[in-house]
Amino acid sequence: MRFADRADAGLRLAESLRFLVGQDVVVVGLPRGGVPVAFEVACALGAPLDVVVVRKLGVPVQPELGMGAVGEGGVRIVDREIVRRAGVSERELSTVEQHERVEVVRRASRLRGDKTPVPLTGRTVIVVDDGMATGSTARAACQVVRAQGATRVVLAVPVGPEDTERRMRADADEIICLYKAVDFFAVGQFYDRFDQTMDREVVELLRRASERAAAVSAANDPADPSRDKE
Repeated sequence: MRFADRADAGLRLAESLRFLVGQDVVVVGLPRGGVPVAFEVACALGAPLDVVVVRKLGVPVQPELGMGAVGEGGVRIVDREIVRRAGVSERELSTVEQHERVEVVRRASRLRGDKTPVPLTGRTVIVVDDGMATGSTARAACQVVRAQGATRVVLAVPVGPEDTERRMRADADEIICLYKAVDFFAVGQFYDRFDQTMDREVVELLRRASERAAAVSAANDPADPSRDKE
């Protein structure tokens, strides 16, 4: 299975999530690449959109290799097997973690601006990314939304390794993965176009989603004086 781009992946992922239409759902995307996918899902479900900010803990000499992740609310995931195999000391791990925790705070502020996060308490939260590799950031994201009050956590990704469900079953109540790949090397190998998503694009998608949600809320509010009276 291949996807034209992240928007295409989001539209196709949304079809597998139609069973949630009408429920009290919030869609959260992992910045940056997961947000264009999440935007399409939120639009299709008529749900609010937000971000859940997590940061991969990269092995110092091989930053693209994740040895864990940290997220909003102090969530921390560490893959001790990768730490051991890579020979990372506790001091090195701590240094990487401190740096990424600062980045979590900075990026959350940059992407949301002065807007408060969408409330998650008592709601079904769909955690969306453009794909899953090791699962560390996805696990951290699921734990973040759970800590923020989500009563049901659904992880939704277009593509992941064949053991995606095994990796995630402890952190998500339900897992939607359109394609579980046997020969999985990187998320980008399953996209025709996999350009880097910029912060400004994430901010714009959050703005558009917020305006859409406000318009829908106003249209459904019988007390809204701007509505035509029948």
